[in-house]
Amino acid sequence: MSRRTIAVAMVILLGAVLPAMALAEPVAFKLLPKYSRATFKSDAPLETFVGNTADTGITATLTVDPARPQAAKGVVKVNMNEVSTGIEKRDADMRSKDYLDTENEANRWVAFEIRSVEIAGPLEPGKTLPAKVRGILTVKQKPIERVADATVSYIKLTPAEVESQKRFGFTTDNIKVRAKFLTTFTDHGMKVPEVLFFKVSNDIQLEADLTFTRQ
Repeated sequence: MSRRTIAVAMVILLGAVLPAMALAEPVAFKLLPKYSRATFKSDAPLETFVGNTADTGITATLTVDPARPQAAKGVVKVNMNEVSTGIEKRDADMRSKDYLDTENEANRWVAFEIRSVEIAGPLEPGKTLPAKVRGILTVKQKPIERVADATVSYIKLTPAEVESQKRFGFTTDNIKVRAKFLTTFTDHGMKVPEVLFFKVSNDIQLEADLTFTRQ
């Protein structure tokens, strides 16, 4: 093969590869709060209860390149003043100074900052992939590293589908993330009183079901 032929082949190859590389870049997504929720669960010997919030109780940002989701970054925040367990007295106790102390604005939000993602990417439209999401969970200003078990679904809509769904806030590119992980009161500087040992577990299971759409 002549040098000229090789040079031409390289130009053709680069012409095919470079545009694809240029398209592979981080994309900013916004949360759709009406289609998202967060929960926590306490499973003690004598009582199990679940706290829930959605809509205005959750804020989140996400930046991800569907071709390289391992480098995704983002923050999910839950307003603990809007979490309900179904019993007002229990909710008030949870927000008191002895626990979350949510009258202090700095304590009101529980936050999870995404640092890295282990996933057999890239994201493919219509496909759900398991993932490990590593990040920093901050409760009552106490940051702890945690790893969440998650699934990530990438939903790409056609122009016709976007037209029928845009009134709900959806766009061409949409991502659904479901994640869960464990933490404890003591890891975040709180202690369950002995008198409540059988009704409130030190171990807390956190779950999030989040829907994002391209900004």
